[in-house]
Amino acid sequence: MLFASHPVYLEHIAGVGHPERPDRLTAVAQGVRDAGFVEAVVPFEPRPATVEELTLVHPVAYVEALDRFCAAGGGQLDPDTGVVPRSFDAALRAVGAGLDAVERLDRGEGDAAFCAVRPPGHHATPTRGMGFCLFNSIAVTAAALAARGERVLVLDYDAHHGNGTQDAFYADPRVLVVSFHQYPLYPGTGALRDIGDGEGVGTTLNLPLPAGATGDVYRAGFDRVVRPVVERFAPTWVLLSAGFDAHRADPLTDLALTAGDFADLTAEVLALVPAGRRVVFLEGGYDLVAVARSTAACLGAMTGTVVRPESPSTGGPGADVVDAAVRLHLGDGI
Repeated sequence: MLFASHPVYLEHIAGVGHPERPDRLTAVAQGVRDAGFVEAVVPFEPRPATVEELTLVHPVAYVEALDRFCAAGGGQLDPDTGVVPRSFDAALRAVGAGLDAVERLDRGEGDAAFCAVRPPGHHATPTRGMGFCLFNSIAVTAAALAARGERVLVLDYDAHHGNGTQDAFYADPRVLVVSFHQYPLYPGTGALRDIGDGEGVGTTLNLPLPAGATGDVYRAGFDRVVRPVVERFAPTWVLLSAGFDAHRADPLTDLALTAGDFADLTAEVLALVPAGRRVVFLEGGYDLVAVARSTAACLGAMTGTVVRPESPSTGGPGADVVDAAVRLHLGDGI
């Protein structure tokens, strides 16, 4: 398993006391050790993305404006999203991690890749950084794959809806965007009836779940609606936005997943395409113990090993959302 990380990720500082902090990557590293995968992991330091690659999603005017803002000392892009001078370099290598991972997988260097990156990316829209995110790493990787003729599944199980990823591909039939997320919650997007536009109708699938939703609801949603929609789409690559803030211990959210649930979900998602066509991106997750345990579970699934530091969760609400999604995407509408 390929494992992308870089020292510059630790130099991005979102703000004093900010939940998206460098210690998150220390927790990820602890998860690798706890799972016993140190020998199985092939680490690499990713290259930076080029401006040309970034402009597959982000206009050059936005890229240049962010570069100038960071170079001038940084500050707040919005109340939640701060940057320092090194943040631009960190963001370039966060995007580069996915692109570099694809190149390495193409060469047969591994079966899957985990990108332990900061800052996260899935809230960044084409023209705006927000929600702790500067560039949308997973979206740029998906766009690069689509440009060469691949059919790409982007699945996001972060507790917050990946509004930037949805925006990037809402009218694009080459990329299927699937999101499990808490609703209502920041950023307030990801409604059930958001299914795409124009040629992209049917290639956006949202499962907006209530507070307290547990792993059995996620598994039902995957089995009953996500898997049939994905099989109809027939992806050639899977990109996973692995946000661990749906864990029950996370301080920013109200979902009730455990590390055991992340083990099961990750295994189900990655099994949708053959080995060598799977890339996982770290997104959210702000309780450090939960991040370590969830990382171990996720990496276990990536290597075909069952690692469940906690038992899967059951008994929460949200079955009605799954029922409605089945009717909308596989039946006669709601």
